[in-house]
Amino acid sequence: MKIPFFDLRKQYQREASELQKALKNIFKLGHFILGKNVQTLEEKIAQFTGSPYAVGVASGSDALWLALLALGVGPGDEVITTPYTFIATVTAILKVGAKPIFVDIESQGFSMDVTQLEKGVSKRTRAMIPVHLFGLCVSMDKVMDFARRHRLKVIEDAAQSLGATVGGKSSGSIADVGALSFYPTKNLGAAGDAGMILMRDEKLAQKVKMLRAHGSEKKYFHEILGWNSRTDEIQAAILLIKLKQLKKRVERRRKIANQYLDLLKDLPLVLPREPAGFYHAYNQFVIRSSGRDPLREFLSRKGIGTEIYYPLPLHLQPCFSMLKHRPGDFPNAEHAAQESLALPLYPEMDESQVREVARQIVSFFKGVTP
Repeated sequence: MKIPFFDLRKQYQREASELQKALKNIFKLGHFILGKNVQTLEEKIAQFTGSPYAVGVASGSDALWLALLALGVGPGDEVITTPYTFIATVTAILKVGAKPIFVDIESQGFSMDVTQLEKGVSKRTRAMIPVHLFGLCVSMDKVMDFARRHRLKVIEDAAQSLGATVGGKSSGSIADVGALSFYPTKNLGAAGDAGMILMRDEKLAQKVKMLRAHGSEKKYFHEILGWNSRTDEIQAAILLIKLKQLKKRVERRRKIANQYLDLLKDLPLVLPREPAGFYHAYNQFVIRSSGRDPLREFLSRKGIGTEIYYPLPLHLQPCFSMLKHRPGDFPNAEHAAQESLALPLYPEMDESQVREVARQIVSFFKGVTP
């Protein structure tokens, strides 16, 4: 049985008629940029997350960058974040001229270790970007308490966690700003790139709207320096259709995750966890194993797709050599990079596929351990 790491084909087949109808209507109207679909999507995402304001942008990467710009973070400032995340989190910080300050992740998890935040703060610290990695939120009550004490702005990198909650609050809606990604493999995925910024402040939302449109509120009159970063009508229409099934698809992800947790519980693996008060959205199901590479090779031979998030922490990436970090600076992140392995998990997986993945993992460990 061949099981891909991710597969969108079944999802498309179920929604093909509705998608084609929506696209046909867009082409019929001939309005492709910042139209009714984008406005409706912003309203519905704001409602879904409980955020007062939502502004569509071109990608999750742009959402982080424009959020920093809107908050006034720039040259000379420092921004606390994690070395264990997708590169866009740190690229956005450098793109506004600020300096990323890393705080290591938890020893048994993947979230930024909030007990180490004091190590990263200085007189130049202006903001923080906690990352809700793989669909599990960071302990936001502790993050926000720390931010209040040090007068810092907080941007939630919620690119992988739409549908997750912590303390009953939706990811992306808790801090000053939340950044969402609608990359195709996300829990709510477009047919290309798209993103959104969530905010609680009306003036900040208006500034983001200007920033995404070359700093313009009135056409051809530019009050601030901005950029072209807009969610287009086609992606918005697709996302509106998929949004109707988001809660059910997150529930399905959780059901698959719980199957994995039950089937793999007796193996020498570190499995994902869901602390009390947290609702994991399982954008990825990531295990940890000291024998990660042999296990991945074994599963590949059996036709089972996997992925490594992430094989090299950001502080050791060549493009960030100017930050002058060395191996050993953030040992938990480095250890996770050597052990993490994401298993197939998407709503269209059936129980037989989940059981087959687990069966092969069990057979691997039976073959290599006494």
